[in-house]
Amino acid sequence: MAHTVIMPKLGQTVEESTILKWHKKAGDQVKKGEVLFEIETDKAVLEVESFVDGTLLKILINEGTAVPVMTAVAFIGQPGEPIPDVPPPAPAVAPTPTHTVTPIRPDAAVPARHDSDTPTLRSAVTPLAVQQPAPAPSQPAHKAVSPRARQTAKEHAISCEPIAGTGPGGRVIEKDVLNYLQAKKYHKLRITPAAKALAVKEGIDVLGVEPGEPGKISVEDIQRAMAEKPKEMSKIRQIIAQRLTRSFSSTPHFYVTVAIDMTDLLEFRKNLKKEGKPYSVTDFILKACAMALAEFPAVNSTIDGKNGKSVRWHAKVHLGLAVDVKEGLVVPVIRNADAISFAELHEQAAALVAKARAGKLSPNEMTGSTFTISNMGMLNVDNFTAIINPGESAILAIASIFETPVAIKGEIKIRSIMKATVSSDHRLVDGALAAKFINRIKNLLEDIPQWTSMT
Repeated sequence: MAHTVIMPKLGQTVEESTILKWHKKAGDQVKKGEVLFEIETDKAVLEVESFVDGTLLKILINEGTAVPVMTAVAFIGQPGEPIPDVPPPAPAVAPTPTHTVTPIRPDAAVPARHDSDTPTLRSAVTPLAVQQPAPAPSQPAHKAVSPRARQTAKEHAISCEPIAGTGPGGRVIEKDVLNYLQAKKYHKLRITPAAKALAVKEGIDVLGVEPGEPGKISVEDIQRAMAEKPKEMSKIRQIIAQRLTRSFSSTPHFYVTVAIDMTDLLEFRKNLKKEGKPYSVTDFILKACAMALAEFPAVNSTIDGKNGKSVRWHAKVHLGLAVDVKEGLVVPVIRNADAISFAELHEQAAALVAKARAGKLSPNEMTGSTFTISNMGMLNVDNFTAIINPGESAILAIASIFETPVAIKGEIKIRSIMKATVSSDHRLVDGALAAKFINRIKNLLEDIPQWTSMT
């Protein structure tokens, strides 16, 4: 019997995925462990491997199609083997608040699946863990254009979008295009044949191109216009944009900044390194945050998203650590950061950062954070603020460490100073609480003896 390849479920919140690319085509031989296809979720881009040897008998879902998880997407078996009759899947829909998996079709039977049928996943790219956004509003349809008008516009390398139509129902007709060309003094436009041909091919409106040489449009001008042409963001970037916009517009952010004297800690860290303990500055910041969050549970809580009138208190501290990678920003999560030793925290953080940069984080390793730390200390920044991740009430922004003249007991001394800014949800965290919280982090980082027992 042919084996059913299903769209895997990746974590509790993932309800649909999009097939980006098939690595095999129908009729190809497939070995167990070979990559069958790539999928994109709202959390990551992953490779799905074959779970059996055989022939890819049929592909049910084409590239670029989003379907609910657990949907049949292909069949693997022996040549000539009968393929189950599977109805086409219903279009993927946005998840409900309870995160119920949408079936293929309410009245359709799903092919039987054994545990061995579950595909193997391998992470290819792991962007920032994000929540599923609301569906984007549908774009308005382009205006009606007659075939002759469209052809005339194409021959002149212009767009019909700005042309007012006088045909039935506002349709753009050829006369409208000719009148538009005359009104824009198109006949006075100097454009090289090569530039015009390139503009036609790439869909560039020459009337919107700024010529490098006054009054003359060259190939270089068209190429510059091509580079400036709007390009659709990837699904992941769209989700990140929607998520952060929603967070910033719906959450009343406010900020508290402190200057932390890291001089003694840097010396302490230097001595530890000589002892074979290569702790990073980030490790100390992570532990200080974990300890402070345990003392200030309100900062480790969140507004209930269902009604916005209740607070959810998190019993455990799960730290998200923003990591900059080629594809954007990812946030692996260190779980129970307040309950593990300093050495364990260092090991987990190092392992997660390495997996993030290698593109091997799993979706579950990017979800569930209760507080996030964004450290730009290696990027030579004086100070910055960060946007709170949805589901959290605060985020800590860490700037670079600079040698700074400081007045100490009437004397000017050079100290290593680091600015830290906490962004808080003012619905939960008042100014005094935020100040106490970030000053607790400051005190922990400046009081070296508190770290001795943790190393």
